[in-house]
Order: sequence, then C-alpha cells, then structure tokens
Amino acid sequence: SRAASAGCAAGGGAAALSAACTRQASAVKQMKKDGKPAEEIAAAVEKLQSLRKELAEAEKTDSGHVQHDLNRKLFDETVLRRMFVVPAFEIHGGVTGLFDLGPPGSALKANIVETWRRHFVLEEKMLEMECTCLTPEPVLKTSGHVDRFTDLMVKDVETGDCYRADKLLEDHIDDLLDKGGVPPAEADAHRKVQRQADAYSPSELGQILRDYGIAAPVSGNALTEPFAFNLMFGTKIGPSGNVQGFLRPETAQGLFVNFRRLLDYNNGRVPFAAAQIGLGFRNEIAPKNGLLRVREFTMAEIEHFVKPDEKQHPKFQNVANVEMRLFDRDAQLGTGLVAAMTCGSAVKQGTIANETLAYFMARTQLFMVRIGMDLQKLRFRQHLATEMAHYAADCWDLEILTAYGWVECVGHADRACYDLEVHSAATGVQAEAFKQLDAPVEVSTVTLQPDRKAIGLAFKKDQKAVYAALAELEKDDAALGTFEKALASGSDASVGGFSIKPGMLTFKRATKMVQVVKFTPSVIEPSFGVGRILHALLEHTFSVRKEDEQRVVFRFAPAVAPVKCGVYNLQSNAKFPPLVTKIEQLLTDAGVANKLDTSGQSVGRRYARADELGVPFGVTVDFQTVEDGTVTLRERDSMAQKRVPIADLPKLLRELCGLDGAVVSWAAAAAAYPDVGDGGAGAGDGPT
Repeated sequence: SRAASAGCAAGGGAAALSAACTRQASAVKQMKKDGKPAEEIAAAVEKLQSLRKELAEAEKTDSGHVQHDLNRKLFDETVLRRMFVVPAFEIHGGVTGLFDLGPPGSALKANIVETWRRHFVLEEKMLEMECTCLTPEPVLKTSGHVDRFTDLMVKDVETGDCYRADKLLEDHIDDLLDKGGVPPAEADAHRKVQRQADAYSPSELGQILRDYGIAAPVSGNALTEPFAFNLMFGTKIGPSGNVQGFLRPETAQGLFVNFRRLLDYNNGRVPFAAAQIGLGFRNEIAPKNGLLRVREFTMAEIEHFVKPDEKQHPKFQNVANVEMRLFDRDAQLGTGLVAAMTCGSAVKQGTIANETLAYFMARTQLFMVRIGMDLQKLRFRQHLATEMAHYAADCWDLEILTAYGWVECVGHADRACYDLEVHSAATGVQAEAFKQLDAPVEVSTVTLQPDRKAIGLAFKKDQKAVYAALAELEKDDAALGTFEKALASGSDASVGGFSIKPGMLTFKRATKMVQVVKFTPSVIEPSFGVGRILHALLEHTFSVRKEDEQRVVFRFAPAVAPVKCGVYNLQSNAKFPPLVTKIEQLLTDAGVANKLDTSGQSVGRRYARADELGVPFGVTVDFQTVEDGTVTLRERDSMAQKRVPIADLPKLLRELCGLDGAVVSWAAAAAAYPDVGDGGAGAGDGPT
C-alpha cells in the first residue's frame, strides 16, 4: 500500500527557519532569472543549504500529519472488477485519458450531481442552464482560451514522445521522496518546488528540470525546452469547414454570454447566481491517475454575479463558524503549515478577500462532508501570486488528499469584472446591471471632448477606433484619472494602443443627481471537477473488514450510494420468491434504488458482494417473514440487524437515505425495532 501525508502542525523555531529557507530559495531563483554572476549564485545556494541543515534539526520533533493509507492494488482491482470505472473502448486497445462509468459508477456520479444540485442550485435559488459544448472560436478568443489555455510541454528529442513538463517534475520529486533517505529539510524544499510546479515560466521550469536531471521517462533521452501547448480540441462547424470551433474547455463561457438574458429573467436584480453541469474537454498532454487527469470530464460551475463593491453575503452568518483548514500563500512560501480557522475569522483578518468568496468555500466544505468525504483530508490552498490571473482578486482551491497526494477538486475564484467586460468589449453588447438607490445622490462626471480635427489628422482611418477606445475609457474612473494625469504633465497618454498627445482633447466636469447606479458585475466562481470528486470519494470510503483484509467495503453515505438497499432470500424456498418480489416492487415504487440477489450462495457471501458496491442496507426474507411479515434489515458499516415489518420498509429506508430531506441516522431511525443477533456469524456476516 502507499500512504499520502500532509503536514498540519504548528511550529516555533522550525517555522521561522522554514520561512527563512523559503525566502532564500526565492532569492536564489530570482538571481538565476536575472542572470547574476555564477559566484554570487553559488554563495546564495551555500547559504540556503546551511539554513536547510538548521531546519532539519529543528523539525525532528515535528510529527503532525494527516495520513491517507490505501491498498492501491486492492482498490484498483475492486473499482475495475465491480465496474465503477472502466477503460473506454477497451476491446480496441483503449485511448489514454478516456474512461467509462459502469452501472455503480454512473449511479454514484448521478447521486453526487443531484446532491450538488440540491445543496447549491435549490438552496441558493440559482438559475441553471444547459449550454452547448460546441463553441465558436470568437467566444474563446475573447475569453483568452485560444491564446492562453496552455500547459508547458516537453518532447523526447529522439522519439518525439510528449510529456507535460510540470507533471514530470512533480512525479520525479514523488519518486525521489518515496525512495527515502532524504533529510526532512531537504524533503521540505523539494515539496515547495513541487507545489509551485505549474507556476514556473518556460525558462524557469526548463532550468529546474535540468537541475534535477530529469530525462524522458521511457527512453531516458534528453528533453526539449518546455513550450506552450494549447489544450483545446479544435473542430470545424458546418460542412463548408469555414467556421472554426472548439469543444468547450469549461462550461463558464455559456453563462457569461447569456448574462443579459439571465439578468432579465431575474427581473434585473443583482446579486444572483447561474449554474451549469456539463461536459468539458481538454486535450491533456499526458493523462494519468485515472479520473484525475482525463480528456473528457463533467464540471459543475457556478457564476455568482455581484456588485463589485458589495461582496457581503446575506447568509454569511450561517457559515461564519464553519472551521476550515486554510493553506494561504504566505504559509506555502513560508512555514508550509495549514491553519485551522473559522470562516468568519478568515474574512475578518483578510485571509479570504470577501464574504461571498468565503461563503461558497464553506458551503463547498459542507457539501463534501454531506457526500461522505473525510473532513480531515480536505484543505483550501490559496493561489500563489504567480498562479493568479492579472484580473483575479483572490483564488482558493479545495484540495482533497488522495493516494496521489493533494488534488485540486474545486476552484473558488473572485474573477472581478473581467469576463463580462471582455465579452462586452468584443461584441459591443452591454453587460451592465443597475441598482436603484433609496434616495438620489450627487455624483461627479467627467466627459472627454476630443478635438476631432486634431484626431482626424493624427489617426486618419483609425480615428473611429480611437473614439471607441476613448468611450470605453470614460467608463473606468481609475484609468481615466491616470490618463488625465499623464496628459496634464505634458506627456503622451495611451488608450486602446493609440498615443494621445496633450491638446487633442479636453476634460469636461459636471455634477448631477442620480438614483440609479450602473455597474458591470464582478463574478465569484466555484468550479467543481465531478470526476475528481468521484475518484476522491471512492478512495475516502474504501475500507476492509478488520477480520478479513480482502473483504472490501465502500462506506458510501446513503444519500449518494449507487444502490440503497439489497434484497435477499435466506435460502431457496418456494415460499420466499413472492415476498422477495413484493419487497423489490415496494422499494422501487418508493424511489429506493435496490438490487435483487437471490443466487444460491450463502447470504453472508451476498452481503459481502453488496459491501463491495457500497450498498448501505440489506433486506433478507426468511422463515419468520412467512409467519409474521417482518424481515431482517442489515446496516452495512456496523453489520447490525433489526427486525422490521415489510410495510415499514419504504418510509424507513427513505429516511435512512435522506430521500425526503436530511438523512436520519441508523441509531435514530431503527431504534423502535428489535435487534437481530449482534451482526456476527449468526446474522449472516460470518466467514464466507
């Protein structure tokens, strides 16, 4: 088995030394980037090594870790054998990065998605859409995907095999640390490099690959320098082949381009949230690790539109006391320690930028717990400055600890006004909302008055574009102020790529009373990778019976379990089939997903098969059923059994599975019914 772990401890001297190491490592990196003399770099590296030795001594007493032990071989065999996830097109040799979900995997995913819809869409009154997967090139050109939706790739210089550069680095460091014998301080330094693997520039990453001596994994040949590779699947729309399109890499753009209609549907009111669940496609360079890096995947995304200067949330107090494990950027580059903090404290201290972003982070954590994730294996990691888009205000990823380490499963981003602004600028369609004030207020306005003759002479055929750029400038008070200061100082000022000279325009100031404020909304975006969540849930719920380490149990929460209840006969008997059929139909009519197993094997062996599918409850028809109409109801995790009338089963199981609201615990729901044995061999769970 392989164990993944992550530090979560407080440190005194060790923490200070760790921060010093990070600062020195950052200084070394900057010196290399700036091309400093080799002797200066060597001296800085020597100082860094000295600090790391000190840190190694200080960290010897640090033992706070979250462990994630998993028998990977048994897990992988079970997932495949029980058909949760299988390779796509397997009989034709398959295609890397494409998978099919079998009956239990498909049902598990559907239940996760339905729980997500209830938790977010229904609870928050979101406007759900279903947008097309095919996207014309202008949309993705506007959003930046055509130019910037890239990963850094390297190639084997001899064979041409392609590899994702940052993942080569991450895997190399994993292998290095797995071999053991690496001093704690040095291991910590490697992990910090690993955490920043996708934030390096091509030249920086190329140098690091050389420093680690990383070669092509299969051949051992040298690698090319890293270069950008666009991850979108291109296609032609229509038979003429003249319309370039792409399979969408995310679902968000469909919501952004429909903003005006959504705003009208919502009666012009902001804030509001739109949501979409659907497929995304990314031509991954090196898909691997099962569902964690694939080429076709399901996303569930929320776009919460809000007035930029009003990011408070009316329901924030509902989550203010939710405690989250936060790994902020200072800790990542300093101590490496995760801090437990309530949602309210994180906003108050400025760790999280605003209430709305924090609200969705807390709601995400509550959702994860609701579907059965291990709370101790969740953390929120803040994006480093080098990872952040220039327009983003704050970004946090919910990461889940798996056998592959910490995996980003949900992104939470305050994207400011960027998305609506770029689509509005590209199309000329306004993406503004309005707020009615309680009383009129006086506002100052600045209007640009161009000297049309001067601009005509200077820009000739481009003057129309200049006027359009000036019109856009008037909408941005901060940019307009900077523009005016530049001209007032006698310097030229740039707008829309054009250089404006002093005297080409004047600024007219006025005041007016307004009762309606116009603004472009900011967007808070939680984005869920459903496939990654599915994989993490499979890992977190995977276990074996203490008495038999080969007897697998998936401990799914009843609300998301693919099958809620198994239906069995104790043994072959002519009186049992009508009762079994009756119970099966009762549960089906009640909307309780069930699976019939009346094979000739012992009921204990059939329970074991159901445990491998994560079936939380089992109903067994026996001789007492024939006499009094009661059955044995078994609970998976405890293997406890109760005697329950057949007529009570539909209502009881709906309560236990949370099909009518909150899940009712086994202890509470089954308390009124008599026990059957102690869940041991006499009750059918003995050796099989």
